[in-house]
Amino acid sequence: MFSTSNPIRVLVVDDSAVARNLITKGLASHPNIQVIGTAINALDAKNKILRFSPDVVTMDVEMPGTSGIDFLKQFLPSHPLPVILVSSLNLRVFDALAAGAVDFVRKPDGTESVSSFIHSLAQKITIASCAKVRSPVVRSTTPPSPAVHIPQPTASPLLGNIPGSFLNDTIIGLGASTGGTEATLEVLKRLPADIPGMVIVQHMPVGFTQMYAQRLNRLCQMEVREAVYGDEIHRGLALIAPADYQTRVVRIGNRYTVSCLPGEKVSGHRPSVDVLFSSMASAVKCHMVGIIMTGMGRDGASGLLEMRKAGAYTIGQDKDSCVVYGMPGVAQEIGAVTIQASCENIASVLMTHLKKGNG
Repeated sequence: MFSTSNPIRVLVVDDSAVARNLITKGLASHPNIQVIGTAINALDAKNKILRFSPDVVTMDVEMPGTSGIDFLKQFLPSHPLPVILVSSLNLRVFDALAAGAVDFVRKPDGTESVSSFIHSLAQKITIASCAKVRSPVVRSTTPPSPAVHIPQPTASPLLGNIPGSFLNDTIIGLGASTGGTEATLEVLKRLPADIPGMVIVQHMPVGFTQMYAQRLNRLCQMEVREAVYGDEIHRGLALIAPADYQTRVVRIGNRYTVSCLPGEKVSGHRPSVDVLFSSMASAVKCHMVGIIMTGMGRDGASGLLEMRKAGAYTIGQDKDSCVVYGMPGVAQEIGAVTIQASCENIASVLMTHLKKGNG
């Protein structure tokens, strides 16, 4: 993608001198990446971005004075620039993603080696260098009303007169990577509380999937939680695959549960969208839908094709609304996608399909 004669120019922003030195020295071993400068706070970052015009910025979420989140809200609308967050285990990382950051990595805390951290950061910098930067998302500051989650709710007006048996016998799989945290939220927040059971793979570091599930649970009508081995898939529930575990759909009689187990990476990931989709293609004997969204690479494309060949209705996010048109692009190319839709319209396409009631 990049040659050593044309490296990706990176500005490292962190109030910690230790973190700045760690990142700068670590990235020096990657010939396709050049650290062109460092900044100690948001004001310093703004000045050096205007001075050096970096291709990508790495930024800590929590900094004294103006936080990384406030910086993104203030700066990105007028200066679209790919930003990779470098964060400790902190719920505010999702606010920063909503403010327009492309992706994030977890700071090493003893559970991960420095070399693994640098490798992950370098990969995300490379992806970010060709990503489409979104405008910050503006959301109401009014806290949402507490949701009442019912395991087997009755049909809502949004689902019309669809037979309950059809909705109970439908499983939805969704996979996303770079840009997917906000894209998946855009889909789920438009769906009713009694949507057919969903299983979701979103590539992210260990520790963040539970916080992400809790965030979605607060913002969406259906119940959302991090999956645990043996969880039953049912209407009104969306399960988020836990980081570092391969998640599969398993059929037990007329019930469907999830298996979350350690294992080798597949398509470069754990959890892998391909693993989820392939398990659905082989195990699910009722109606099923597969949705593939923004992300670099091809994870999920082959599995989605298996699902379509097994009779699933498949939806791919379109190029214009993707942060990175990799995974859905490959899926489209190999014939795995029944229909493409923008991030904002995927929920509507799904609802239309369900209302037809034809599986």
